[in-house]
Amino acid sequence: MSVHLQSLEARTTNKRQEVIRIAQDLYRQSPDWVAFFREILGLTGVVRRAFPTPEELVAFEQTEEYAEIQTMMANLRKTGPLPPEEEEPTRVITVRMPRSLHEALRAEAHDRKTSMNKLCISKLLQVIDDELIPADAVLSATGQQETLQKAAG
Repeated sequence: MSVHLQSLEARTTNKRQEVIRIAQDLYRQSPDWVAFFREILGLTGVVRRAFPTPEELVAFEQTEEYAEIQTMMANLRKTGPLPPEEEEPTRVITVRMPRSLHEALRAEAHDRKTSMNKLCISKLLQVIDDELIPADAVLSATGQQETLQKAAG
């Protein structure tokens, strides 16, 4: 292994250790799960600052440290309700899905003795391989123009 690759691997290991140390320190303070998510996994959280590129983030999501962070978050979700609205406002999204998928989610939530909302949030917090997410088939008008300009240019 080249010196450059060893150096890169050492820096990555150091970043992973620093991220998990910060997550463990915050976890010991027993925050609500939303605060933990925001500080550790949110858009401006420790993980995204340490691993800013999509490739680095995907690689981190395959580590034992990331699995430990997911376990911490799951444990925090068991212990309490969402923080007050003024602390972290909630947002609502509408997801269109086939009736059969909705029925399956409802049955799974029932079997797990939880709400569909909690089940869906749990599923949304999981890592999904890029290959399992279909790309949009239709580009926006702007996207089509950019694509045509790149192809012409």
